[in-house]
Amino acid sequence: MKNNNSEWENISFMMGGKHRRRILELVEKPMTPTQIKKETQLHFNIVSRTLIELETKGFVECLNPNQKLTRFYRITTKGKNILKKLKEME
Repeated sequence: MKNNNSEWENISFMMGGKHRRRILELVEKPMTPTQIKKETQLHFNIVSRTLIELETKGFVECLNPNQKLTRFYRITTKGKNILKKLKEME
């Protein structure tokens, strides 16, 4: 029962931010925040904040966290699963 509750909380989280899903879909291949910024035309602060939110939830991971510049992010299995659930709901 709790697992199902958590799933709905994750779905609600994803639907609660207008850029979360778009960025999550983009990082199916590793990308830097700068690449995401160029692709989405969003401000860098929005990209950065959204990546932090997604990483905190476990939907994306930083592939080189010790790097100060040019960090690469990609979707996790958990992130792929939540995207799948969102698409099923459409």
